[in-house]
Amino acid sequence: MACGVYGVGARAVLFLAVAVAVVLGLGVRGGAAQQQQQQQLSERFYDGSCPGVHRVVRRVLKEAHRADPRIYASLTRLHFHDCFVQGCDGSILLDNSSSIVSEKYAKPNNNSARGYPVVDDVKAALEKACPGVVSCADILAIAAKVSVELSGGPRWRVPLGRRDGTTANITGANSLLPSPRNNLTTLQRKFAAVGLDDTDLVALSGAHTFGRAQCQFVTDRLYNFSKTGKPDPTLDGDYRALLAASCPRRGGNKTALNDLDPTTPDAFDKNYFTNLEANRGFLRSDQELFSTPGAPTAAIVDRFASSEKAFFRSFAASMVKMGNAKLLTGGQGEVRKNCRKVNGS
Repeated sequence: MACGVYGVGARAVLFLAVAVAVVLGLGVRGGAAQQQQQQQLSERFYDGSCPGVHRVVRRVLKEAHRADPRIYASLTRLHFHDCFVQGCDGSILLDNSSSIVSEKYAKPNNNSARGYPVVDDVKAALEKACPGVVSCADILAIAAKVSVELSGGPRWRVPLGRRDGTTANITGANSLLPSPRNNLTTLQRKFAAVGLDDTDLVALSGAHTFGRAQCQFVTDRLYNFSKTGKPDPTLDGDYRALLAASCPRRGGNKTALNDLDPTTPDAFDKNYFTNLEANRGFLRSDQELFSTPGAPTAAIVDRFASSEKAFFRSFAASMVKMGNAKLLTGGQGEVRKNCRKVNGS
């Protein structure tokens, strides 16, 4: 009996050991594959095939900004919304087709995400300069970098070599993108899903230092926070009165635009964080970073509010980190000729 029990136990232990080894092996290979993909990106990826890529993007964006002061913030947001769904693969740019249900019509993007015609203009200019070379996913990454720089923000070297995906994921866009009404726990979960930690969450939220947002995303904070029939108690009274004038409870335009940063709305600076310290975050998802009791993110907000250099350094690092999310590289995906549709469709 004893020998029989021992024999079964030994086989079980052996089986368990093999199973663990297989799982760990898959994990190592999976991690190695992801690391290899990231290593295929290079700041000099287009040096030989399209050496003027940054210059072309910068020129087109400057032209667009003359007509649309919001465009730099909008293009930066497009890169975020691309990377959080299926990784940075340009899927947000795809229009509806017989095989594609566009992410553009997901709730977080519909009548909100913008800048697509400017991306088309960049793509057209690059196709003229170096046909079939620069991916739409890389265009979004470069456009975000250039937009931040031209708004007074940090400079960084953006790794390039992404390939474009051939599918879109409207379900993922509806569930994975951070919402302006998310609490801190939900924000942390959504950022962690793409490999981003609390410092990344706070740093990347700092992109709300420029740009605009619609009244519909703040009216609940003004009049019926968490269905209490009262304003959000974390909202500064004077700031609430200012927003209420722009976004009245009844009869107002829910799409009316408001500055995300009322102090320097078109400049990329640290004022977003000093606004949070003064309880003047426009979105609930902004103020949650500072006002949630016991929030580990509050100290990071304080650090960035006191040092623009620290914010810029972390923002640049987090943008590179986010830009490495679930990449298509090498022979994967394609380089779209038209960012709105898959090649051959």
